[in-house]
Amino acid sequence: MLTSKVQASQSTLQNLPLKMPDGFKTTVIAPRNPKLVKREDKAKKLTPSVYAQELSQTTEERLANTYETHPPRILELLDMSETTHHKFSTVDVDQPFFQPYPSEIVFQNYMPSETYEVPLVLRNTDKIPHLVKVVEEASLYFRVVSPVDIGSKVAPGMTSTFTILFTPQENKDYIHRLICVTEREKFEVPIRAIGARAILDFPDQLHFPLCPVKCSMQKTLLVRNIGNGRAKFHPFSVEPSVGTLGIGESMQMTIEFLPRTTGDHSQQLLLHYNTGEDVYVSLYGASSDVNVRLDRNSVLLEKTYITMASERTVAILNRSDSIVHYQWKSFATQEEEEQHRFCMELQQEEADEMEQFLIECGADPNMRDRLSLLSRTFQHRRRQLRREPLLFNDKHIILEPQEGDIWPNRTAEINIIFKPQEARLYQHTVYCDVTGRESRLPLRIKAEGMGPKLQFNFDLLDVGNVFIGSKHSYEVLVSNKGLIDGPYRLEPPSTAMGLCFSFSPTEGMVPPGACHALEVRFSSDKLGTFFEEFRFTVVGNPQPLKLTFRGCVMGPTFHFSVLELNFGEVSFGFPYTLTCSLSNTSLVSMSFDLRIPADGNGADSITTTEQISQLDRNEWTAVDRVSERPQEFRVTPTSGSIRAQGQMDIKVTLCSNTVQQYSLALVVDVHGVGEEVLALPIKASCPTAPPFRPALWLTWWVSCG
Repeated sequence: MLTSKVQASQSTLQNLPLKMPDGFKTTVIAPRNPKLVKREDKAKKLTPSVYAQELSQTTEERLANTYETHPPRILELLDMSETTHHKFSTVDVDQPFFQPYPSEIVFQNYMPSETYEVPLVLRNTDKIPHLVKVVEEASLYFRVVSPVDIGSKVAPGMTSTFTILFTPQENKDYIHRLICVTEREKFEVPIRAIGARAILDFPDQLHFPLCPVKCSMQKTLLVRNIGNGRAKFHPFSVEPSVGTLGIGESMQMTIEFLPRTTGDHSQQLLLHYNTGEDVYVSLYGASSDVNVRLDRNSVLLEKTYITMASERTVAILNRSDSIVHYQWKSFATQEEEEQHRFCMELQQEEADEMEQFLIECGADPNMRDRLSLLSRTFQHRRRQLRREPLLFNDKHIILEPQEGDIWPNRTAEINIIFKPQEARLYQHTVYCDVTGRESRLPLRIKAEGMGPKLQFNFDLLDVGNVFIGSKHSYEVLVSNKGLIDGPYRLEPPSTAMGLCFSFSPTEGMVPPGACHALEVRFSSDKLGTFFEEFRFTVVGNPQPLKLTFRGCVMGPTFHFSVLELNFGEVSFGFPYTLTCSLSNTSLVSMSFDLRIPADGNGADSITTTEQISQLDRNEWTAVDRVSERPQEFRVTPTSGSIRAQGQMDIKVTLCSNTVQQYSLALVVDVHGVGEEVLALPIKASCPTAPPFRPALWLTWWVSCG
């Protein structure tokens, strides 16, 4: 399109011919009193019929049917004091003194080398007269013919008419403009010449009959190009979506209506021509739910052993007159499904890959070239993820088939296969996304997996009282009451008393209907009651198999043959010996120590014989401290071991070196059990100590000898 950018001088405008050129007639008449309308920012949407009507008119017809004018665009404001003595006006400064009609000069349906004219009427909207002139940019195709009184002012409300001549060379589009100058402003009037145009005879409105929701309905139209130009179009949601149609040619177009929700639907179909025009076709349709349902809303499958499978059937009933397509989904709505689609592990995987890539780039800068390759890889994977239907997928509950078509008034049977991997309750809600129903049909599936049915011949064994260090053996039977193999394994105990138990074997496999014997050995070196629970892991069962032992570990039982050792009155310095026996009444041997805690810790007590031999000792000295008191008792033996159900003789000798009443105890310390487990009372009395005279003692000793 040719547009001249050269502005003509004022002398050139004054020398324009005032007479119309020969060869055409002036038949263009402007309508009276056109309506002034402010321009709207929002473009007017044309229907196919309006578009065809506008383009089929001649230039004269289009001008005659133009009943609205718009305020022109002001290009520049001028200083009125330089051109007129009127300094005030009733017209706002954002509006020009003259209102042009038409607001845009349009030529259409013209022939090459022919001359066409359109009058440009400029009306003075002010209350005082004003001058106006039209400045034309140089053009080979457009000329302006000024009125005879071009130099005179135009009275208020009166008009000045200019004639625009157009001589095209080709049947194509032309663009030009006129500059109108008054004492206060310059404004423009655009000129547009519309060349050959294609016109496709689309209907203004297209109504689709009532159809099932989510079902596709199509309408095929035979579209002809009734214009005078070749059509290149791009309609939305139409097959074909892009095409070319020559003058007078026709083609079939298919428009598809696919409602996602029930109710009335309306939309505008955009038909975009390559010449820039947009034409809108109004589409209307309605959709509703049809009679498609499940024969049941919930399914309870039989209890099934792991590694085995069970099966039930559910039916989809199509009682409509349409073919419906179904898919089993994991989500109740399309929105939840899309949200899950973009929250899958791909995002985290991409972040991990990018982090690893940045670490590698830090070590090797040459690897940065691989960044674009990594990005393209994940973009490709995202596109694949968007195309995936995201059907219901579970390794324990399987639906077959997962999707398919159902013919009108037919039924589709769906097999629900249950393959449990562990013994627990399985509950799922799956959704049947079927065309003809807006909401997905829920199906609740409940099933229970069973593991091996192993059981012991007892759950709790009370072993009673057992002696410390004694060895015990018990037999436990584990039987399989189920229909599958039962592998088991003992979980290692962690308590101190639990470590005193040993099982043989610790793991095994019990076939269906069989029984295995476990040997349990127990020996403890610790006293006290115990309640030990042992757990056996059974493959396939979330809960372990439990076996409990309880009892009490006690020390060996023993006693002395006498209730007490009573020495009575003893003489000072003369040893006395009493004998008793210690009996072990338990079934285990007993190691012991014997001691008298209240006896002195000093040197052994001295007998009279030793006193005579120590002539330098002239007196007996009383000592209060235990550590310095003589050790007056001697126990034989002081330690030993008694076999089970055995006994040992014990001798206790007292050689008193202290005048006192004796009330002590012989205590027994048992190895591995404790100290002072048993005490035997000891009583004695040493009333007085004889005076020490060596000669007298010697005479007495000789006479007695």
